[in-house]
Amino acid sequence: MTQPKLFEPVEIGGLRLSNRIVIAPMCMYSADDGKMTDWHLIHLGQLAQSGAGILTIEATAVLPEGRISYGDVGLWDDATEAAMKRVLDGVRAWSDMPIAIQLAHAGRKASTDLPWQGGAQIAPDHPHGWQTEAPSALAFGAEENPPVALDAAGLAKVRGAFADAATRAARLGIDAIQIHMAHGYLLHEFLSPLSNQRTDAYGGSLENRLRFPLEVFDAVRAAFPPERPVTVRVSGTDWVEGGWDVEQTVALAQALEARGAAAIHISSAGLSPAQQIPVGPNYQVPLARRVKQAVKMPVIAVGLITEPEQAEAILGTGDADLIALGRTALYDPRWPWHAAARLGAQVKVAPQYLRAAPHGARDLLIKA
Repeated sequence: MTQPKLFEPVEIGGLRLSNRIVIAPMCMYSADDGKMTDWHLIHLGQLAQSGAGILTIEATAVLPEGRISYGDVGLWDDATEAAMKRVLDGVRAWSDMPIAIQLAHAGRKASTDLPWQGGAQIAPDHPHGWQTEAPSALAFGAEENPPVALDAAGLAKVRGAFADAATRAARLGIDAIQIHMAHGYLLHEFLSPLSNQRTDAYGGSLENRLRFPLEVFDAVRAAFPPERPVTVRVSGTDWVEGGWDVEQTVALAQALEARGAAAIHISSAGLSPAQQIPVGPNYQVPLARRVKQAVKMPVIAVGLITEPEQAEAILGTGDADLIALGRTALYDPRWPWHAAARLGAQVKVAPQYLRAAPHGARDLLIKA
């Protein structure tokens, strides 16, 4: 039987993955002043037993003011690094799955409450709130507190914080970095003309709007060991007329590839409340397809990909090289097991789980 494409090995910047299933970064809003907790040990530990090719740590703020909420994970000082090390040590004791981290700054979408408490922005004078920052002093929502436009010193501070977090990630033995340039957060805010109305070298033309995100990429790439990959997650479109779109995404992808990006993960939206998203199965795949036509680096598709046959078809038609699972993996942390069973493949699992293989499929689960 032919090996399903979903379970073929793949390399990203020299990092070999056993299959093409990516556990996407998913915020848990359960950190203590940026420090990972036992929740993260449980959460990441179970996903590290999923059989996926790689596990990505949630959006990790490079500065305290870069958190989406006061419950976000950070990697900006020795305390946040030590807390993450504790969790990683626990996960790695029982899993050899490669682990990536998404480094992020939330920009004007920072200082919010926890999602299950409404997720509204918290005012700067509230104990759980702070003043947000962005390319321009434009609030995400009309009722929100406007951000402060970053000046030259602010830009340098953010660039330096991304590089410092990359250095800490390397020290922690993280296998790969993903830079968050999607979902309306700071670097996406620089990219989109809807949120970037600067008149200096960082605003206006496409070349200028790309400038700061590319500077951040260069800083991270320089700070992270050259043999370990740096990838990027982008929104392929704002789904708003006159905003960031797929052709601008292609230009960004090509610029990133020229600078040494190892892969690009194509999501969409998040920048404007006016977005009109045609949500449905595979709704973001055409964005991934267009980018894949323009670059040689691996392209990762994501978004309402829930069925193994669906994922296999996306790879089989050449629309993407890997499939990322977010909410699907939260709902079913054993999705790769079930996909292997459906597609006639094998998946590596911890020896403690070998006896879980269903009757008649004893060769489904193999020892990791």
